[in-house]
Amino acid sequence: MSDTGPGADAGPDFDAMTRDIADVPAVEVITTVAVHLMSAAAVKLGLAEDGAAHKDLDEARKLITALAGLVTAGAAEVGSYHAAPLRDGLKSLQLAFREASEHPDEPGSGPGEAYTGPVFG
Repeated sequence: MSDTGPGADAGPDFDAMTRDIADVPAVEVITTVAVHLMSAAAVKLGLAEDGAAHKDLDEARKLITALAGLVTAGAAEVGSYHAAPLRDGLKSLQLAFREASEHPDEPGSGPGEAYTGPVFG
């Protein structure tokens, strides 16, 4: 029996997915990616429920640095209305990282600070 006949699960419809993403404004794509990076970083910082089980500062550093690059590069493209809360969230994560670290980085050396400049509480 073949799985390629009518009614067989053909997998994802990439043509439909392409059409769907074409309808999404760039601002929405950028902010959605930023929110996903923020959420993942928060989990890796141990800020989620059962946080200690998921805490991984090395992974959090990578996510925060990627977020900083996206927010810094994308700020001019998304406008201040969207960029301001992204910057606030990023700063909160950077400060949370410093607080969660046994040996905190000096201001200017923390995750993403190469893009944002030094972060102070």
